[in-house]
Amino acid sequence: MDRRIFAVGDIHGCRQKLELLLDRIDWRPENHEELVFLGDYIDRGPDSYGVVERVLELKARWRERVVVLKGNHEQMFVNFITGRETIPLTSNGVSWTMRSYHRNSPFPVSHFRFYQDLALFHETESHIFVHAGLRPGIPLAEQTEQDFLWIRDEFLESAYDFGKTVVFGHTPFREPFILPGRAGLDTGAVFGGPLTCLEVVEGRLIHV
Repeated sequence: MDRRIFAVGDIHGCRQKLELLLDRIDWRPENHEELVFLGDYIDRGPDSYGVVERVLELKARWRERVVVLKGNHEQMFVNFITGRETIPLTSNGVSWTMRSYHRNSPFPVSHFRFYQDLALFHETESHIFVHAGLRPGIPLAEQTEQDFLWIRDEFLESAYDFGKTVVFGHTPFREPFILPGRAGLDTGAVFGGPLTCLEVVEGRLIHV
């Protein structure tokens, strides 16, 4: 029997939904099952700090069983707090993230390392997990960080076969975007939609 893998869509500060989802998915890391987060833990929602803290707890306990990918919002936030990019506080919901961290100041070193260490993709024998998608016609090793984190229409509108199913977030849908070779799991949790998880072996969707 194939090892189960659970992939979680964009959380955006919705810690309550994350906790409910973790209670529901029956993830068993002691059986070598993986939990893959597709990025965008922060911004727009009320508890970005709490989401990152919870993911860090899972990662500290289960290490290689928890895969944490970078989203474009993590990229923007790191650029903002390190002074590499000036972002209006009203842009992309970063004001919510700053408010969350101000309640828990000073800024935790563990969180900064978390943002710095996020992976761009995760690959198994049958799936590629990434935040935004992949550029059609480009080998995985030659994809750019910009495309991993930001690509949208060129990926979504292409029927290109990457040889594996690409599981991604980034683009919100009212329902999961499921097509041959594609599985989009951002269902707008922070906009009132559910937080979605895919159990990739069985193709089972779990929502809260």
